[in-house]
Amino acid sequence: MNSRARRLTIPLTGVLMIAGVIGATTGAHAGTAPSDVVSSAASETAGEATAFWSPERMRKATDASDDLDLSVKGGKASSAAGPDGRAGSVPPIGQEGTRSIKSKQVNLPNTVGRVFFTLPGANPLDPGSWKYCSGTSIQSKYRNLVATSAHCVYDVKTNRFYDNWIFIPSYWDGNQAWDGKNPYGIYAAKWFNAHDDFVVKEDYDFDYAFVNVHSGFKVNWEKGADGTWKPIVKDVGRLGDNVGGQGFAWNQKVKNKVFSFGYPAGLHPDGDRPFTGRTMKWCFGTTGAMPAAPKYNLQEHVGFKCAFTAGASGGPWLLKYKNSTRTGYLNGVNSVAWDTDKNDRYDRISSPYFNGDTYQVYKVAANRWTK
Repeated sequence: MNSRARRLTIPLTGVLMIAGVIGATTGAHAGTAPSDVVSSAASETAGEATAFWSPERMRKATDASDDLDLSVKGGKASSAAGPDGRAGSVPPIGQEGTRSIKSKQVNLPNTVGRVFFTLPGANPLDPGSWKYCSGTSIQSKYRNLVATSAHCVYDVKTNRFYDNWIFIPSYWDGNQAWDGKNPYGIYAAKWFNAHDDFVVKEDYDFDYAFVNVHSGFKVNWEKGADGTWKPIVKDVGRLGDNVGGQGFAWNQKVKNKVFSFGYPAGLHPDGDRPFTGRTMKWCFGTTGAMPAAPKYNLQEHVGFKCAFTAGASGGPWLLKYKNSTRTGYLNGVNSVAWDTDKNDRYDRISSPYFNGDTYQVYKVAANRWTK
C-alpha cells in the first residue's frame, strides 16, 4: 500500500419523481476485502437511480469543466511509473452483442458507455448537480462490473460517493427516438470499489474504480399529453451477458500501444469545444511516463498523445484491441488532460499506472455478486 502524504489534484471530468415505476433489486455478497480496498453500497435502489434519469436530465448533465481547472503544462518525464510485481492479465468475456457499430477506422466497443450521477448532498432536482463521465464493462465472475475513474464515483469535496449512479453502454444521443440512447439497457450501481489512497488521501495515482451494477433495464420514454415523460421498462439481465466485457491487465510495460475510448465534451484551455459528448470518440497511441506535476503531485501516471477533453474521464485504455471482437485488455482509464506544449490545447491524456494495487481493487470487485 502506498503511504505517501495526502495530495491535491483536479481530475478530468466530466424528490425521485418516478422511483416506484421500476422494482428494486436487492442482495449482495461482499466477502472479505483487503484493508486498502474501500467498498461502499449505493444510496439508491436500481429502480430509483434508473427512474431518475429522464431524457431531458441526461441531455442537461454536464462534465463540470466550468468548475475545475484542468490545465497541466509542460514538465519533464518521470520514471516513477512501473511494475511492482509480475505482470498479469484476465481475458475478455468474449464476443460482444451482434449489432455492428462501426466508424471508418475502428470498430467501436459496445462495452464503452456514459456514466451519469448526481452530486452528493445537492438537490437532485438542480440541473447543476447532474454530471457524467465515461466507463466500460469489464470481465467479472458475475458479469456485473464497470471500470471507470475514481473521481467518477467519489466526490473528494464532500468525501462521499455519488448518488443516482448509472451506466449506459453504447450510449448515443442522436435526434431520433429515445430508445436509441440505451440500446443495451441502463445499469445502476450497487457497490463502489476504490483504493483507500484515493478515498482517504485524495491520491490521483489511484484514480480508478470498479462498480458492481444491478441487472439492467431497457427504458423507452414517451412524452404524455401533459408534457411529462413516462417510462416503458423491460428487464434485460446482466451487463456482461448483453455487451461482453473487456479483459484486465496489470504490471505491463510502461511503453505500450493502446486505444482509448470515451465521450469528451469539455473545453480546451483556450475556450474551444471540439466535442459534444453525444457520441463515442477514440484515440490511439503509444504510452510513456508522464511528468511528475507539482500541481497535482502526480508521480505514477502514464500517458500518450490525445486531445480528449472533460467528459472522457473514466473511459478505458485497451491493450491488444481487436476490431473483429471489439475487445482488448483494460490497462488504464482517462484521468487527467495535459497541455505539454503550452499552447492552451490539450495534447495528451494520462492514467494511473495499473499495478498490483489496481489488481487488488479489481479482484475484490470482480468477485462481488449483485442480484
